[in-house]
Amino acid sequence: MRPFLSRNKGIFWIWTIAVLVLVSCATSPTGQRQLKLFPDSEIARMGITAYDEMKQKTPASSDPGTTAYVNCVADAITREVPSRSKWELTLFDDEAVNAFALPGGKIGVYTGLLKVANDQNQLAAVIGHEIAHVIADHGNARISAAFAAQSGMQLAQMIAGTASPEKAQLLGLLGLGAQIGILLPYGRGQEGEADILGLQYMAKAGFNPMASILLWQNMGKKSGGQPPEFLSTHPAHQTRINDLKNAMPKAQQLFNQARSQGKIPQCR
Repeated sequence: MRPFLSRNKGIFWIWTIAVLVLVSCATSPTGQRQLKLFPDSEIARMGITAYDEMKQKTPASSDPGTTAYVNCVADAITREVPSRSKWELTLFDDEAVNAFALPGGKIGVYTGLLKVANDQNQLAAVIGHEIAHVIADHGNARISAAFAAQSGMQLAQMIAGTASPEKAQLLGLLGLGAQIGILLPYGRGQEGEADILGLQYMAKAGFNPMASILLWQNMGKKSGGQPPEFLSTHPAHQTRINDLKNAMPKAQQLFNQARSQGKIPQCR
């Protein structure tokens, strides 16, 4: 009886996942189709839990001026994005060139990033990009794809458990790959979408979108022409710059509109 039951259990999961895939396809902000099997509230809970764990592992900066500066940039951008959550930011005292944003409205910036993102506009390009991953539900899409590929695996429960390869995988899918030492790059489409949406968000907030080009040039100099781990290993450095240049006319219009509305950030 066991082989029969085992086969039927497998068939049950296959049919269950097939139905979920059919009814759970969603459209991203730029029109890309993606799978979303988990409710937004569950993904947000997972993001908040991961963020709290990260704060326990990495100390926050004790520099109030620098913390206020980073918050100033983030606040200006988050006012321009659709969100289900109130955003919270932590400036981590760490020399790594890192940043992340998580479902549930959580943002992390590492002090090492400020040595590469030289002004408020370049910092806005990074924060806008990371927030775009959250707004576009890329974490949900990646976790949903992993869940579908690993039939019946309770990924949503792993985040609260002890350290394990499965928990590390989940944290990486949420967007903490570089922070936990396991690089799980976003797909090319997701990275490109975050680039374009992030460019628009920073422009709407009144940050100069042309600074995104300077940021990537700085990144290229620091990393030998390759993007840093937290922004994935693809698309290629020059491809990214070319795509940003192609999207610049619309971003420039949004920037001009923001300035005409009096949105002139002065984060120092």
